[in-house]
Amino acid sequence: MNLRRRSLFAAPALLAATPLRAQEAWPNRPIRMVLPYAPGGATDVIGRLVADRLSQRLPQRVVMENRTGAGGAIGSSFVAKAPGDGHTLLFHNIGHAVTKAIYPQLDYDPAADLKAVSIVAESPMVLLVPPNSPHRTLADFVAAARANPEKLTYGSTGGGGALQLVSLLFLRAAGIKMTEVPYRGGAPAALDLASGTLDMLYDAGLTGFGLAQGGRARALAISGPSRSPVMPDVPTMAEAGFPDATFMVWQAILAPAATPDPLLARIQAEVAAVLAEPATRTRLAELGAERLVGNSPAEAHAFVTAEMAKWAVILREAGVRAG
Repeated sequence: MNLRRRSLFAAPALLAATPLRAQEAWPNRPIRMVLPYAPGGATDVIGRLVADRLSQRLPQRVVMENRTGAGGAIGSSFVAKAPGDGHTLLFHNIGHAVTKAIYPQLDYDPAADLKAVSIVAESPMVLLVPPNSPHRTLADFVAAARANPEKLTYGSTGGGGALQLVSLLFLRAAGIKMTEVPYRGGAPAALDLASGTLDMLYDAGLTGFGLAQGGRARALAISGPSRSPVMPDVPTMAEAGFPDATFMVWQAILAPAATPDPLLARIQAEVAAVLAEPATRTRLAELGAERLVGNSPAEAHAFVTAEMAKWAVILREAGVRAG
């Protein structure tokens, strides 16, 4: 009886010993944080800021590494196959939620092979029309699109990027059909919008408001749940009559699925501490991040899972696939 009681109580202690030892040892060498996009974009800039602040807190450096290709799948696959010791992490964005739907022939499973550590930040986008557009409100624009199916154009970078996703969400919510015009980046699309060659373009809140304030575009609505202090006169999608088109670009830190839960919690605690720093909050706000999150691995996992399910339906309805 006593021996059995001892074994019952000893087993959990033994099971707990390994993750605790791993947690205490982290980090014992530089941490590689992979970003699956090219340098210079919003996700890259935000990721580097977080990596720099983590480097100031931890006994080891956090080094950003860009591994690009296949809409983020190349870098994500690398991290998914790495050891789950907390020394290889992934800094991704909303594109992570659509990779499986767009690239069905992956060599990893985005849902099963990667664990969410924490959602870092969320940023809105702005729906823009040319400065000389006859459409003064979103209702005007939607009415014109309904009256002329597929005749109005919108800019997109494709590949399941934020610009394509928010546009598809808007078309679905408004019940309209437009013609997608592909671009290699947001800058050339903004030039065509300013000249009137393009009828509509979503842009990141920070740059989108800059275009509107500079007279190179007219902002009809913001995709976030609340108005922006930068241009408080611009209504939200919900206020304009399309609540189902509410959209936020998010960034997240993920780890290989083999990473123990106690270690995920340790990493998340460091991320949350960085996001609580006044200097970090100020800089991220300057970069257009209107909401800093830093939630738990369980909360982040639930959020990412819901996003994957949501976008799988939208992309399937739109017939979006790689190539």
